Amino acid sequence: MSAAVSSADTPCDTVATPRRSLRRWPFEFAFREERFFLVLSVFIGIFSALAVVCFRLAIDWSRLWLLGPRLSPSGLRVILAPSLAGIVVAILVLHAFPTVRGSGVNQTKAALYIYNGYIPLRTGVGKFITSAWAIGAGHSLGPEDPSLQIGASLASALGRRLKLSREKLRLLAPVGAAAGLAAAFNAPISAVLFVIEEVIGRWSAGILGSVVLSAVSSVVVMRWFLGSEPMFRIPAVQLIRPQELLAYAALGIVGGFAAVIFARGIGFLRPRLKVLPRWTQYLQPGIAGLMIGLIGYVGFPQVMGAGYEYIDEAMHGQFTWKTLAMLAALKILATTLSFVSGTPGGMFAPTLFIGAMLGGAVGHVERIVFPYLTGSVGTYCLVGMGVLFAGFLRAPMTSVFMVLEVSGNYSIIVPVIVANTLAYVVSRALEPTPIFDLLTRQDGLELPSLEEQREETILRVEDAMHAPVGPVLDSDETVEHVNQRVQLSSANIFLVHLSPGGWTTVTRDTVARLKGEGKGELSLGTALPSQRLPCLHPDLPLEAALRHIHESPLLPVVHRADFGRLEGVISQQDVLNRYKLVEREA
Repeated sequence: MSAAVSSADTPCDTVATPRRSLRRWPFEFAFREERFFLVLSVFIGIFSALAVVCFRLAIDWSRLWLLGPRLSPSGLRVILAPSLAGIVVAILVLHAFPTVRGSGVNQTKAALYIYNGYIPLRTGVGKFITSAWAIGAGHSLGPEDPSLQIGASLASALGRRLKLSREKLRLLAPVGAAAGLAAAFNAPISAVLFVIEEVIGRWSAGILGSVVLSAVSSVVVMRWFLGSEPMFRIPAVQLIRPQELLAYAALGIVGGFAAVIFARGIGFLRPRLKVLPRWTQYLQPGIAGLMIGLIGYVGFPQVMGAGYEYIDEAMHGQFTWKTLAMLAALKILATTLSFVSGTPGGMFAPTLFIGAMLGGAVGHVERIVFPYLTGSVGTYCLVGMGVLFAGFLRAPMTSVFMVLEVSGNYSIIVPVIVANTLAYVVSRALEPTPIFDLLTRQDGLELPSLEEQREETILRVEDAMHAPVGPVLDSDETVEHVNQRVQLSSANIFLVHLSPGGWTTVTRDTVARLKGEGKGELSLGTALPSQRLPCLHPDLPLEAALRHIHESPLLPVVHRADFGRLEGVISQQDVLNRYKLVEREA
C-alpha cells in the first residue's frame, strides 16, 4: 500500500464537503435573506421588549387593584381576589383564548416542529390578558414563560406579514421567544441558552446570531423603560472554601428530590383534572385560587404571585429556616394547584422561589450543625435557585449561567456546578421524563425530547465497519497480477488504492474483462476508468455513510491523518444491520 499522500494531492472526496453546484443568484438571494433576518431579529427584540414592559406593568396594576397596595395582602381580599380572578380567567380561556393554557414553552416548541412557526397573534394577546390577571390576583405562577410565548407570537405574526420563507418563519418563533424571555428575566445569556437548549435543540452561526441579537436588543429596550437594576439585591457573596462543597452537594441532592416531588405532583394531577366534565373547567382555576388564598390568609401570603420580593428578603436573612422550609413546601403546593387547573402562567418564577427558600433553609440548618461553615444564607439561596431550575426544568447549562448572571459573581461557579449537577442527576434518575416532555405527551403531541436526544448513544462509522474480506489492491499493480490475487479470494468486490491518492472499487468480473481485452500488462489504474470514492472516517456519525453509500456498494474508512491508511470498509448492509441491532437492544 502506498504511503500517505501529501496535502497537495486530492486523496478522495470527503463527506465533510458536499459536492454542489450553486448558481450565483440563489447564493446572493440567500445571503440577502440572511442579513435581512438578522436585522429583523433586532426589531423583534424591540417589539417583544415593549410588549413585556406593558405585561409587567399590567401585572403590577392587577395586583394593586385586586390585592391592594400592601406588600403582604391581608383580609378577605386575599381569599376573594384569586378565586374570583380564576373564574374570570377560566371563562376567557374557554370562550375567547382556548390556546393560552399552560406556560407557553411547549406551545412555542410545537410551533417550531409542527406548525411551521405559526402562533396566532390572538394567542399572544390572550396570554397577555389572562396571565396578567391571574398572576396579579395571586395565582402562584410567573411572568417569564408567558413573556416567552408573547414574544414568539409577535415574531410569528411579523414573519407572516413579511411573507418570509417557511424555514425562516419556523425560526422566528424561537427568536421571539428568546427576546421575550430575556426581557422578562433581564438576563440575555440565560434566555439565549434556554431557547437553544430546550426549544431549538441545535444551533448554527445564523440561528445563534439571530437569537443573540433579539435577546440583547430586548434587554436594552426593557432597561430603558424599567431601569437596569438587577432582579434581586444580591448580598455579598463570600468566597467558598473547598470543605464547603460537601454542604452545597447536600443542597443539590435535597433539591433533586424536591424537583421530583414537584414534577410528579403536576404529572399526577393534571391529566386527571383534564378528563373531568367541561363544566368543572369553569371552576377549577377558581377553586385553585381559593385554596391559594386560604394559604395566604392563614399566614403565608408570600406564596401568592411570582414572589420575587420575598426571594430578596430570604437572601438577606429575613426568615428562619423553619419558615423557609414551610414556604418552599407551600409554594410547591400552590404552584401545582394553579398550573394543573389550567390557569395560564409560567413555572420559572415559582421554581426560583422554591429553590431560594429551600437553599436558604438548607443553608441555615447546615450552619447550625456545622458552625465553621462561612457561606452566607444569601449564597445558599442563589445556589438553590439554580438547583431547582436544573432539577425541575432540566436545563442544566441555563441553570448555571442564570445564577452567574443574576449574581454577577463568578466566585460561586464551583458550588453552583456541583449542586446543579447533583440535582440534575438525582432528578433524572428518579423521574426519567422531563416536565416539558411530560406535559407535551399528556396533550397528545410528540415533540422531540431534547434531553433524550442529548442522552442518546451516537452510532459512529467505526461501530459498523469491518476489515476488508478480500485483498486491498493497488492501482500500480498490473491487471494480470490483480487477476491472480482476486481469483484466490471469495469476495466479489475489492478496494483499490489509487496513486497518488484516493480510493475506488473494482469487481471480479471487471478484472476478468480487462484481462480478456488484452490489458493484462497495463497497470490497473491505467486500464480502469475509475472515479474517486468519498472517504469516511471512523468517528463520523453512522448516518454519514447512508448519505454516500449509493455511490458504491463498498466505501473505504480511512485515517484522518493518512488517507492512504485503511481503517476498514462499510457497506449499506453493514449500516442497516447496526441499526437493527440497536432496535433489538432497545
